[in-house]
Amino acid sequence: MNRKIAFGFWLLAFGFLPAGAQRVLSLDSCRQMALRNNKQLSISKLKQDVAANLRKSARTKYLPHVSAIGSYEHTSKEISLLNDAQKESLPQMGTEAVTTLGPQLAGLEGSFAQMGSAFAQLGIPAQNVQQMLGDLQTNMNGLTTGLAQILNAQGQQIVDALNTDTRNVWVGSVMFTQPVFMGGSIIALNKMADISEKMASHSMDARRQATLYHIDQAYWQVVSLHHKKQLAESYLELVTKLDSDVHKMIDEGVATKSDGLTVDVRVNEAEMALCKVSDGLVLSRMLLNQLCGIPMDEEVILADEQSENIAVVELTPELQVEEAIGNRPELKLLQSTVDMSKQTTNVLRAGIMPQVLLTGGYLVSNPNVLNGFQKKFGGLWNVGVQVRIPIWNWGDVMYKVRASKGATSIANLELAEAREKIELQVNQTTFKVDEANKKLTMAQKNIQRAEENLRTANLGFQEGVITPTTVMEAQTAWLQAQSQKIDAEIDVKLSQVDLQKALGTLE
Repeated sequence: MNRKIAFGFWLLAFGFLPAGAQRVLSLDSCRQMALRNNKQLSISKLKQDVAANLRKSARTKYLPHVSAIGSYEHTSKEISLLNDAQKESLPQMGTEAVTTLGPQLAGLEGSFAQMGSAFAQLGIPAQNVQQMLGDLQTNMNGLTTGLAQILNAQGQQIVDALNTDTRNVWVGSVMFTQPVFMGGSIIALNKMADISEKMASHSMDARRQATLYHIDQAYWQVVSLHHKKQLAESYLELVTKLDSDVHKMIDEGVATKSDGLTVDVRVNEAEMALCKVSDGLVLSRMLLNQLCGIPMDEEVILADEQSENIAVVELTPELQVEEAIGNRPELKLLQSTVDMSKQTTNVLRAGIMPQVLLTGGYLVSNPNVLNGFQKKFGGLWNVGVQVRIPIWNWGDVMYKVRASKGATSIANLELAEAREKIELQVNQTTFKVDEANKKLTMAQKNIQRAEENLRTANLGFQEGVITPTTVMEAQTAWLQAQSQKIDAEIDVKLSQVDLQKALGTLE
């Protein structure tokens, strides 16, 4: 049985009702619907996700980064290590060498002739000497011819080996870089990312509280106008009954037409007041529906519309300035702005600090020069350390650091000013809660007096000892007392909402 009752209330709260039924919404259900429907809250949630991803991205700056690079390049001409004259002379260097050795070879032939004469004087037959010298000359000629051919071939090989053919170049590499010391910029950037994530969270809290504040105001505005509409209807019934009684008395000759016209005017005023409050109630319901994300033309019933007493007098809350300073998301945002400005200064100051990077990787290219020029892929490993030390920048970093420190001072002053304003706001809202409680107490006492006055006036009118004007005055006083009671009850509720918002505890 309890489950069925709970399920029924759940249906009422979330609108799963049969066709033609009206939803009954409590303040909590309106709050939840408004939070789900608010677009700015959705934006704030997305900003939180963005800040979280940026924080994760900042953490990667501590880690080594690996990248692969590949490229292809075609050029109209190749790189040549030899000029055109060298390309022509190297294949002929053997011929040129033999030509250069011509005088020396001619001298050797003269020496061979002298050797032949010496051999003949020694008694060696001339035929043998001539044959020996002929063989020697033949061998020498063959030697010079072979030497020229060998040197020419070697020269051609040198030209061919130095032919780079670099019109089509392929290069690929895998590189890694590991920051060792970056002047504190990476640490500062990570702190800025953390602060940015906190700022997104504080901004969402501020937006959430603003949404709850607006929905509470709209809710209690509808409740107030609903009760005032009921009051206007009750007042219209009173003056209508009085109008009927007065006209009967006019017919009987115990009242004047002037009394009847006066009551008629009061009836018209009551009808106009009822029309005005009805229109205001329709517009207020439309605003509440829009904030809750339900169709504006849908009629809903608020739980507090059926309550006879909207609010009761509560104890005056204690002054809690420190709690407000610790809870208010606006102050947290300003404090985060101060912290962010300080870290910005650290990032700028890192511009004059030395930076150290560890690098390494593998490089491959085609053609490669690892073993002469080769028309194939070849690669090598490399490891290094890169150091960057700023020497002179005409005071650029110093000026930026000074500007950032000035921004930090501004943020601190804004934070101090906001704290003073929040302290004043907490004092004012605490006083307003106390004042609203006092007004409600006085309004409740006035209700008793106005009801007794109206009862006495009606009895006197029935006995014929009190004029219609006096009754109308009693009715007007009763109307004002009832209206003041409704306003006082709504003020109690709204002042409590204002205090919660001032303390940062509106949840």
